[in-house]
Amino acid sequence: MLSRLLATVVRPTFPPPPVTTLQRRRAWTNTQMPKKDTAQVKGKSAAAGCAIAGTQSPGPVAQDKHGAVTIVVRAKPSSKHSSITDVSAEAVGVSIAAPPTDGEANTELIRYLAEVLDLKKTRISLDKGSRSKDKLIRVDSSLSPEEVLSLLRQAAD
Repeated sequence: MLSRLLATVVRPTFPPPPVTTLQRRRAWTNTQMPKKDTAQVKGKSAAAGCAIAGTQSPGPVAQDKHGAVTIVVRAKPSSKHSSITDVSAEAVGVSIAAPPTDGEANTELIRYLAEVLDLKKTRISLDKGSRSKDKLIRVDSSLSPEEVLSLLRQAAD
């Protein structure tokens, strides 16, 4: 009789024991991470510079979704004088006559590009790359990307 009574009694179920940190680490280390495309990581393709700018057109000068013109710049600080060294399919090479400390090179880059494009310094801003040699410059003006590219090529000659 007692065994029947014990068989009919509902036994409480307990939650499973918690997963330990070690168990989580072991589960994580057994998984494979997806591989990245090396051309996309290194930025060596022609469209890589435009991927930074967020546009699909080839070349270093493009128009973003907000209507501003963006320029992909490869900065070379600590030069004797500021100048545009080359205009390639990936970036615009700019030598800057300022050291890369305390933002001096970024300030000189904006000043020089404002001079080349014949704009006020307030119309040009550094969008990305404040501590990198690869920078994205945003130009808020009525100039088209073609006009900006032609002005940059004229300054490179």
